[in-house]
Amino acid sequence: MDTYTVADHLVDRLAELGVDRVFGVPGDYSLGLLDHVVHHPSVRWTGTTNELNAGYAADGYARLRGMGALCTTFGVGELSAINAIAGSFAEHVPVVHVVGAPALVKQAQHRPVHHTLGDGEFGHFAAMHADITCARATLTAANAIAEIDRMLAAVRDERLPGYLVVPADVAEAPAERSTAPLPPPVAGTDPEALAGFTDAARRLLDGAADQGEIGVLAGLLVHRFGAGGALGDVLATGVPHAVTPWAKSLVDESAPGFAGTYSGAAGSTETTRRVVEDAAALILAGVQFTDLNSGLFTQRITRSRTIEVGARSASVGSAVFAPIDLADAIAALAPLVAARPAATPVAAPPVDPGGPAPDGDPLSQAVLWQEVADQLRAGDIVLADQGTSFYGMAPHPIPAGITFVGQPLWASIGYTLPALIGACTAAPGRRGVLLVGDGAAQMTATELSTVLRLDLSVVVLVVDNDGYTIERAIHGPDEPYNDIVRWDWTALPAAFGRADATAIRVETVGELRAALAGAAGFTLIQAVVPRDDVPDLLATLTRVLGGAQK
Repeated sequence: MDTYTVADHLVDRLAELGVDRVFGVPGDYSLGLLDHVVHHPSVRWTGTTNELNAGYAADGYARLRGMGALCTTFGVGELSAINAIAGSFAEHVPVVHVVGAPALVKQAQHRPVHHTLGDGEFGHFAAMHADITCARATLTAANAIAEIDRMLAAVRDERLPGYLVVPADVAEAPAERSTAPLPPPVAGTDPEALAGFTDAARRLLDGAADQGEIGVLAGLLVHRFGAGGALGDVLATGVPHAVTPWAKSLVDESAPGFAGTYSGAAGSTETTRRVVEDAAALILAGVQFTDLNSGLFTQRITRSRTIEVGARSASVGSAVFAPIDLADAIAALAPLVAARPAATPVAAPPVDPGGPAPDGDPLSQAVLWQEVADQLRAGDIVLADQGTSFYGMAPHPIPAGITFVGQPLWASIGYTLPALIGACTAAPGRRGVLLVGDGAAQMTATELSTVLRLDLSVVVLVVDNDGYTIERAIHGPDEPYNDIVRWDWTALPAAFGRADATAIRVETVGELRAALAGAAGFTLIQAVVPRDDVPDLLATLTRVLGGAQK
């Protein structure tokens, strides 16, 4: 590979953006391109058991690293991954999807080659990606360098997925090695708009007698748009604040002023609701209210006393100021909040005064999630799959230094198992903790073999409640469509060639405690809980969802 090629330029640019691993499944249209990945000095290839899981893994990687990438083959491969790409779009995750396509010389013949619809047309699948990517490009030898750079810059700046079709002959086309990096992001903030926003925010905040009358509700977009530092400056004052379930682990939950997780009328404590709903001035920082993120839209927000900061605009009451980047708007608020008189910090969310459950008690949803929360440690990456795992963990305080990953908007069950691979490879040295229901885990269970092959340090906790419990809680508790085959999860490591791996079935509190305390390297825990038991927050949500079906 002495000749520098289009494929080399693509992989070099990915490395420049911090991507050191590409996930995927090989196909004949992408094999030549993959040679340039595996021979790159700083980028590695990680194969997965299918393309959907590669997309999930790239998403998990991007949430920790800032950008992720996968490579699939044309047609059958890319469409297998399209669900994952749509989820990344919905949840603002920058993932680059590289598709190896038939050579342009073959496409020009318009013949019915494999992995196509047989009509001689090659643009169908690119069109399918139009609504779930921020930028798309189909390369030719003439446009390849410019289009690669344009697409990657868009993914970086918009924090959304991009799609790149690389015909096999274009991948091997000679290219000139770039000597300059990608152009930096263009500042998106208009100074006049920011000044107007700052003045309006100051007037609203001046109506608060002290910092205790100001509330901050922080959301997912703070993380996605790199505004965590600016938010930290606002919260350093000790101002009362909460997070949405979607933004769990965004802030230090042990810090002064933290009031808990806000889920509207579903599951929020009185302290949390008071901080958000009764504030004289409320700052919504990067919050996107969705049905499952807001207690089914039961949030009580008074617009006239709210400062709302979005990805590209900000508002005070009904006045909108744009364009303003999220980080710039939050940074402008920090001195305004600090200028208000200090107040007594908000009381911490109430803690259950009851003692620990006896070792001999059978497991329940309530005890399960409390025990898991108690065993987490700083540095853990916790991935909670949609369902009892996410909504069981969301209300529990977790230690500082933990990254919490969920997917409550796209809500594709099974996502977290492959995403575990991406997250752990993005942050080597950190322990992964996977919390997933048995029904969800069955959808992507083959990726446990990849976890074992990569020798990742993870705790995989499978909640064995014999089926689709969240669907049973919504509708059809005894219907066969909510049933699954019950697996012996402890037998899977051996089936995947690792009979030495730790795999334990637990049914009591004491067995769970011992398994969590002794977890080292790879540990799989099959935690058996009652079939129809659900966490309180999820019970509230499913009651309303169930009523909506009638």
